[in-house]
Amino acid sequence: MNPTTSSPVERIGIPPSELTIGQTYDCEPTLNDQEVFEFCRQGYLLLEGVVEDEVNQRMMDFVDEHPEHQPLELLTEDWFVDGVFKNPQAAGAVRSLLGRDFKLPQTLCNHRAECPAPSQGWHRDGGSIYTPRLDYLQVFYYPQDTPKEAGPTEVIPGSHFMRTKANYMAHLRSVKLAVPTTAPAGSIFITVYSIWHRKGRSTANGFRNLFKYNYWRTTEPRRDWKIDPDFDFSWPTFSGEPHFEQFKCGIAAAEMFCWLSGEDYQHTGGQCWPCEAPVKPPACDQEGLPSGLRRYSEV
Repeated sequence: MNPTTSSPVERIGIPPSELTIGQTYDCEPTLNDQEVFEFCRQGYLLLEGVVEDEVNQRMMDFVDEHPEHQPLELLTEDWFVDGVFKNPQAAGAVRSLLGRDFKLPQTLCNHRAECPAPSQGWHRDGGSIYTPRLDYLQVFYYPQDTPKEAGPTEVIPGSHFMRTKANYMAHLRSVKLAVPTTAPAGSIFITVYSIWHRKGRSTANGFRNLFKYNYWRTTEPRRDWKIDPDFDFSWPTFSGEPHFEQFKCGIAAAEMFCWLSGEDYQHTGGQCWPCEAPVKPPACDQEGLPSGLRRYSEV
């Protein structure tokens, strides 16, 4: 078969049955209660410059020789698997969100964009569903410095809870709450799969490389990340927005957090947990907080 038409697995020259990618992996969790709650609310987490410079340089050398969209040759390279898929900071965050023995990515794509170029349309990736479950994560890796001029991916915090149709999203242009994932080389950002995102407008010259892959849960959810005994679930402090409708994003985030914690959650309406209060009342749990997260009172 002509090399230009062969499949990536055929180019690797290793039978699919012998590929080890997709095996489970475990490590120490790195996120605490506040950070997990914040991820549920925002829908993404940016880890700047966590991949070593040597790995980033090898990646840039690799893409010069392998500019294709799906360079599966990387799945057999220990320096890549250990440096990127098993990167301690990134894998620790994944472990916090997906639990022990999560499954490593089975494939990856390079969203290589030639600059300058206009922005892409807002979208969710195919197969997105609306759910408080977190059974998989979509992860992005920048092997090169990616300032705004290079057209980094833009995300809308909290949009993983927003129900809409693709043809409506396509009509949107600038969105006030959108955040560009500008970052130095070696940065990784982790997302809820259904978050709204797009390639940003670029004004620089050259190519921007962005690797994209998924991790998968294999165990039942439970609260086994870094436990903070002083974290008050009744009155969590959120950083910044999003704010689409009063309390709605916090309520959806609380439902996802409860699922991750192995707790039952049922929002009864009104100003019950997790609605925020300007002044925190002393020594009491907010109405509606699940029993396993209470500090002061029994249900």
